[in-house]
Amino acid sequence: MTRPGLRCVQVFAALLAASCPHALADGIFEAGAYSFSDERGGFRILSATGAGTRDDPIVVTEELDTADPVTLTIRAARPIQPFGSTGDYATGFLPLKIVTRNNSGDAWIEFGFELQSILNVPSDYGDGLSFDQAQRVDNMIKSDSFAEFKRDFEPSDRLLFSKGKVDPQESASFSFLVTDFSPKDRFYLVEEPRVPSS
Repeated sequence: MTRPGLRCVQVFAALLAASCPHALADGIFEAGAYSFSDERGGFRILSATGAGTRDDPIVVTEELDTADPVTLTIRAARPIQPFGSTGDYATGFLPLKIVTRNNSGDAWIEFGFELQSILNVPSDYGDGLSFDQAQRVDNMIKSDSFAEFKRDFEPSDRLLFSKGKVDPQESASFSFLVTDFSPKDRFYLVEEPRVPSS
């Protein structure tokens, strides 16, 4: 027979797990074939959902407490299979949507992303990692808060959103496709809000 106190603890644990979808541990969330971590600091992941397909992209929801760059760590959570079924395997084809809340206290007038296959080393042409450099999918890059974007592939893989603004306590979303022709078990996405120069 289950004691009433123990039953309450079990119910609370179940409710807590349901309120934190796909949470593996503090700051680590899994969605599709990948896990996402805020272990580098400066921000908090609130959730990660989606299968990781074009029709059901992975959505990472987060809060940034700073206007300094932060780094999202992305790991393969399932076997790597370049020609496997997207969502079932880490295939190197990752439709991603970042939804981020501005808790920095400063307005963001631009927002940049940079891919890194090695921490603190910008991705280059030879590592196979890019913001869909081969342009296999059209119209994947968009934001609800910025009207324009620019992609750079050399000397590093960068994506910069501009012509917009995100005030403190407001949120912005950014959608894009990450491709990796040599799928890695771990890579990094640097997120860089930009504020008006003083």
